[in-house]
Amino acid sequence: MKTVTRRLTMALALAASLAVSAGAIAFAEDKDLIVFDWAGYEAPGFHPKYVEKYGDSPTFSFFGEEEEAFQKIRSGFKADLAHPCSQNVVKWREAGLLQPLDPSKITGWKDLNPQIMAMKDLVYSDDGKVWFLPFEWGNTQLTYNSEKVDEKDIQSVRAFADPKFKDRVSIGDNVDDAYALAAIAIGLKNGAIMNDEQFKQASDFLRQVHKNVRLYWTDTTDIVQALSGGEIDLAWAWNDATVQSVANGAPIKTKKDTKEGFSTWVCGYVMFKDAPGNKDKAYDFLNAINDPQVAKTLVGDWGYGHANVKGMEGVAPEVLKEKGYDAALEQTDRVWFQSPVPSDLKQKMIAEFEKIKAGY
Repeated sequence: MKTVTRRLTMALALAASLAVSAGAIAFAEDKDLIVFDWAGYEAPGFHPKYVEKYGDSPTFSFFGEEEEAFQKIRSGFKADLAHPCSQNVVKWREAGLLQPLDPSKITGWKDLNPQIMAMKDLVYSDDGKVWFLPFEWGNTQLTYNSEKVDEKDIQSVRAFADPKFKDRVSIGDNVDDAYALAAIAIGLKNGAIMNDEQFKQASDFLRQVHKNVRLYWTDTTDIVQALSGGEIDLAWAWNDATVQSVANGAPIKTKKDTKEGFSTWVCGYVMFKDAPGNKDKAYDFLNAINDPQVAKTLVGDWGYGHANVKGMEGVAPEVLKEKGYDAALEQTDRVWFQSPVPSDLKQKMIAEFEKIKAGY
């Protein structure tokens, strides 16, 4: 199954010199800490204080998508920290792969975005234990060609299923984003809480969308080329797609003020139960990525938001606006968080989305 990874083409370019493949290890002088991550996040600009303290980055091992990472860890691969996104944290925790974090050892814990921290089952479990340090976030939203689409026709995300857009639509080849769109469209406030009837309604909506889909995009390059080249006019895409399309001179805009709003995803770091390395260094790394100064790199170079509120406040307003974060997360009535999904529901979504894409 193709899976979309939330990594910008720009981010991958940062790692191109390493010529790494998924699962490869980039060795550093400091081998007391192994971080299992997406390619690109080994850039020292994301953990400068760690490098300053120890003289080098940790050792990084890379995965291509989260299911691959999950299976590799279950098969016995050893690492200290990993970088999953919100929809998969519960699955990793329930599989017994993780150990709780000690927030007293994480500098700036109180500065983390309160809306992200309040997401059910993401940072905290019901017993109050901490399992996840949020790092970056971004939006999936209605994106359109302003020269071909009349804004009056896209007041709702249900426009993706409107027959007038047949062969003019693209959504990601990504079960999480797809069901986020469907859940928003059928009026759910939390897609992680979906009964059998609601799941059927969401799946039926995606089947209607499928009739209009020209392509399921697999990475940022795909969707930017499709939008900029005029191949499609309406997309369910990450915020960086608009930024890059506009940079290409294309008349692409986002519409966050649809009746239902837009979807926000969050990624961050967890600690493995059988972490073999130096735990003090693990917390030093977590402190380094949570440093407010890192926001300037994360937003400016990659176009993602930083979970540290002080970090976002330190980014120049013109940069925030350019990257599509001028409204940040203040518009709580517009934001629909992609919360952690129970494992059994996630497996149903994966299986059903494959059927939908195949035309069944």
